[in-house]
Amino acid sequence: MNGTEGPYYYVPWLNTTGIVRSPYEYPQYYLATPAAYAFAAAYMLFLFVVGLPLNILVLSVSLQYKKLRSTLNYMMMNLAVASLFMVIGAFPTTIHSSIYGYMALGRMGAIFEGFFCFICIIVSIWSVAFLAFERFIVVCRPTGNFRFAENFGVMGMCICWMLGCMASVPPLLGVARYVPEGMQNIGGLDYYTRDTNEAYLMYLFSCHIWTPVIIMVFCSICVLCVGKESENIQGRYEKEVNHLVVFMVVTFLVSILPYAFSAWYLFTHRGSDYTAIFITIPSLFAKSYAIYNPILYIAMNKQFRQYTFYSLCGGKKPMEEDQRSSSGHIHSSVSPA
Repeated sequence: MNGTEGPYYYVPWLNTTGIVRSPYEYPQYYLATPAAYAFAAAYMLFLFVVGLPLNILVLSVSLQYKKLRSTLNYMMMNLAVASLFMVIGAFPTTIHSSIYGYMALGRMGAIFEGFFCFICIIVSIWSVAFLAFERFIVVCRPTGNFRFAENFGVMGMCICWMLGCMASVPPLLGVARYVPEGMQNIGGLDYYTRDTNEAYLMYLFSCHIWTPVIIMVFCSICVLCVGKESENIQGRYEKEVNHLVVFMVVTFLVSILPYAFSAWYLFTHRGSDYTAIFITIPSLFAKSYAIYNPILYIAMNKQFRQYTFYSLCGGKKPMEEDQRSSSGHIHSSVSPA
């Protein structure tokens, strides 16, 4: 094993010189320079400052207007809730640990951050998979002109959180464990040691990572292929939603897959030699999806964008206000005559 295992931690540094210290008690600057920890803190602070208001905005606008109660919007609400949970529950711990250079909040900090990140990522993976599947049913029509009712969106949200709990709760029950990973400033799942049940990890990767990823890719490819053939039949809104979902799938896979492949490699090559940066960069990058989804949703969904402006303008539609002001100006200029 090319690392040092201790009580509730695994440091990717062989302790031949006695330099390795507990990541719960001492700075880990032998794993990376202080500048690397400062960069991690600044990056996570940026995600926190940007992600918090964006996801609150998506959630508040979706709850405010009943016309946004569709399967797409329910899944976007689900993604916003999951992102908020991660931004509020996990990001402050990562920022704090990066500033100090180690998991200064102790083992409970690693468990708290690891659990929040893990359940939110799994919920988000299944939410995007549900979106891709819904587009596949609507565009490719394998069941005819079947359309999902509003209840499907609510049911999908519940199923996503149930699957998230099925994946993230077992480590709290002793089947696996949450430990500091990478530069020891991030809480994550233990893929490195025998303390995590191999059957659980196989179940985790096969059922909660590779299965939804396959669903996303398959459904997105089908939607793109069928969508091009039926461009004249689809309405403008349907095309807009198709493009939005495909872009969401692509950005989500770009964010999550580097970490998923890194974790899979560490699980299948336990004891292999790797640096702390090997898992830290993918882990930090995976958290960036918390800001991608609301940006894409606001930028690419015209209906939601209009309601967002409507909400930000205090319940007054900007276009209507412009029309009123222009009509008032014309009336006032004509009246003296």
